[in-house]
Amino acid sequence: MQSSVLYPELGQYANELLKNQSDVLTPARKELLLRLVDFISRQLSEEGEVHLNFICTHNSRRSHISQIWAAAGAAHFGLANVFTYSGGTEATAFQPRAIVALERAGFKITTEDASIDNPKYAVQFSDQVPGTTAWSKTFDDEANPKQQFAAVMTCSDADQNCPFVPGTSLRLPLTFEDPKVADGTSFESVRYDQSVREIGKELLWVMREVALRPF
Repeated sequence: MQSSVLYPELGQYANELLKNQSDVLTPARKELLLRLVDFISRQLSEEGEVHLNFICTHNSRRSHISQIWAAAGAAHFGLANVFTYSGGTEATAFQPRAIVALERAGFKITTEDASIDNPKYAVQFSDQVPGTTAWSKTFDDEANPKQQFAAVMTCSDADQNCPFVPGTSLRLPLTFEDPKVADGTSFESVRYDQSVREIGKELLWVMREVALRPF
């Protein structure tokens, strides 16, 4: 089992997600993920760092979960200089249901002021490496990279309605189902936990594949 710098509970969760992951990836999905693996490996080899911007319409659920898992996955496999971001075609707020689901997985998430409409959240996944900061913003926000980055489109709506993202070296339609469909239902927690697992499985797989390559 992979040793990890992640918090023990989160590291165990990550290792469970990775079990038999290759067996459940469809060929089409694996092809998409390998494009991301190739990009990350090439950037680390040629530039010494890589920047990944996960984009969804409202930057409230899937893009944040992806940003956070990509950062945690890089730490899990000892990959330095992997910088992750998220953005949307509009800014709203990091959805509390997604935050709680990530906390159930083992992430530690805090904010200085939850009373404002769009607070910033400090997301921690290890005592040994820095975490990340999450808040809702547009994909071209000044906090996000402007060139030589991958634009990973996590929802089909953003992919269709955001046809041009300036400065990208890769644009990848890695879409996930929206857990929002379960909001207000008895299946709400189950659906958000499923999204955290689905996104975590794939981005952990990506980072493991990168770590296996020489660069």
